Amino acid sequence: MTSNALNANALYEKMRNELNALLAQGKRPEPLMIGIHTGGVWLAEKLHNDLEIEEELGVLDISFHRDDFEQSGLNPKVQQSKLPCSTEGRHIILVDDVIMSGRTIRAAMNELFDYGRPASVTLITLLDLQQRELPIQADIIGGTLAISPEQSVKLTGPEPLALEIRNRS
Repeated sequence: MTSNALNANALYEKMRNELNALLAQGKRPEPLMIGIHTGGVWLAEKLHNDLEIEEELGVLDISFHRDDFEQSGLNPKVQQSKLPCSTEGRHIILVDDVIMSGRTIRAAMNELFDYGRPASVTLITLLDLQQRELPIQADIIGGTLAISPEQSVKLTGPEPLALEIRNRS
C-alpha cells in the first residue's frame, strides 16, 4: 500500500463490511464492543453506531498494563477504563487503530481479563504495520502498510478520521 492509498475512510469501510458480515452469521449473541484509548475508541464509536450494536460501548485505557514504562514513562493522560459490564462469558470485539508489535493488544488483553474471562475476543484494526514482536494477529484488518523504523503512523480524528505517516524525531 502506498502512502496515497492511506485513505482512512476506505480502510474503515472495508473493516466495517467484514465485521458486519461476521455479525450477520449470527453464530454469537450480541457482542460487547470495546475500543482501546484513543484511536481505537474513535473507530469503535463509529462502528458501534454504524452497525447499531445495542450493548453500551466499552473503553479501555491500557496505560497500567504497558511493558515499556522504563523506556517511555507513564502516559500523562491516563484515563479510567469504562466497561458497561463484566467480560465474563462475553463475546468481545476489541478495536484498535493500528497494530504493530502486538504489545498494545497484549496490554489490552491483560486489562480485559481484569474484568472477567471472555468467551471469545475478535480483534479488529484499521491498519496492520506487520512488525510483530508478539504472536498476536488481528481477525479483521482494514489494510496493511510497510513503514521504515524511522516512521510511525498516527490516526487523527474522530471527525474526520485521517491517517498520517510521521517521521520519528
